[in-house]
Order: sequence, then structure tokens, then C-alpha cells
Amino acid sequence: MRLPPGARVLLVDDLIATGGTARAAVRLLHKAGAVVTQAQFLVDLADLGGAEALRTDGIEATALIHFPGH
Repeated sequence: MRLPPGARVLLVDDLIATGGTARAAVRLLHKAGAVVTQAQFLVDLADLGGAEALRTDGIEATALIHFPGH
């Protein structure tokens, strides 16, 4: 994938659970020269901590639906 240096990218996915896939996508985008500051999801399984992990990485993570868990 080729991106202009410093391209701003919004990561969009249907579900955030543990955050492994989203965090891997962010790493790949960074390697391609992109700047990722925000990620949006349809569903957040909050008790699995993926959105919080992205926030710890400095990426604003939002979702339309939140399932808090137990």
C-alpha cells in the first residue's frame, strides 16, 4: 500500500474486542507512512479492553453500541 507521507487515516471496523486486529492495522498503516489518530467501530465489547488499548496508544476510539460485559 502506498500513501502520501503523513496521510491521515480513519480506521473503521465493525467490532472491537481485544483490539489485536485494530492495533495490528494501525502498525501497518504507520509503516506505510500514515497518521492514525481515530478509530470508529459499530460495536465495542468493552470488557475485553480493545478500545481502551487503542486509547492508551493515543488513538481516539469510539463506537455506536457498547456492551459492557459482566
